[in-house]
Amino acid sequence: MEPGPGPGPGLGPDAAPLTSLVWSSASAPPPSGFSAIPCTVEGATAAFSKSFAQKSSYFLCLSTLGSLENPQENVVSDVQVLLDRSPLPPGFAPVCDPLDSKASVSKKKRLCVKLVPLGGADTVVVDVRLSGKTKTVPGYHRAGDIGGFAIWYKKAKAPRPVPKPRSLNKEMRDLSLDTPGSPSKTGGPMPTLSRLKSRASSLRRSDSIYEASNLYGISAMDGVPFTLHPRFEGRTCGSLAFSAFGNVTIKSLADIEEEYNYGFVVEKTAAARLPPSVM
Repeated sequence: MEPGPGPGPGLGPDAAPLTSLVWSSASAPPPSGFSAIPCTVEGATAAFSKSFAQKSSYFLCLSTLGSLENPQENVVSDVQVLLDRSPLPPGFAPVCDPLDSKASVSKKKRLCVKLVPLGGADTVVVDVRLSGKTKTVPGYHRAGDIGGFAIWYKKAKAPRPVPKPRSLNKEMRDLSLDTPGSPSKTGGPMPTLSRLKSRASSLRRSDSIYEASNLYGISAMDGVPFTLHPRFEGRTCGSLAFSAFGNVTIKSLADIEEEYNYGFVVEKTAAARLPPSVM
């Protein structure tokens, strides 16, 4: 196998998150989208020695996130080396050879990673390096040792996913109320409100208000003619307004109190439990 170049020593703050780690046989090229870690930080070959019944040694390969625009892949948020018989922590999965899931570089330990969606992690793994067991790699966290190498990983603040810009058709762009000088999300100048007015004024009487092309920029009453019912034609407002109120008598407050005056004599007598008398 011709391993690709390993991660450089000068990773910046904008380094892409890792999406996966796999083992790849030295007798075959790395899987598509992956690059092998060819050497340790000391410069030695980073080939994990083959174990019993394996035909070749293995390299550790990694892949990085290609784009932040609506990412579909998960990212690596943590790396651990665990004993082979120990239970996996929640969210962790063992690293394996995609062509041979039964292959293992160690019979006692296994390398595991935790995968999460990009928007669900505060920090992510952006680099993995290998070294001798006694070597220290500044700025990196030690996941553990396996197959004669120490595995180190570096974490950074997770970048935010970038939403994919939505494409609008011409009919929707014509509804924009932005001014001509204001920037548009679609990159081009948007029509103004005057275009909506001219569009509504150009509506012909013969146009149907139920056509889909005329449902934008008009009201429900546009194009509906107004006519007076024949029943009300030829009548003046004066006769219509006062013909029904000719017999109405206007009374004052004193007239109303005099007409409806009631002394509650019967009720007061019953309440006092006295025999009725004429007052």
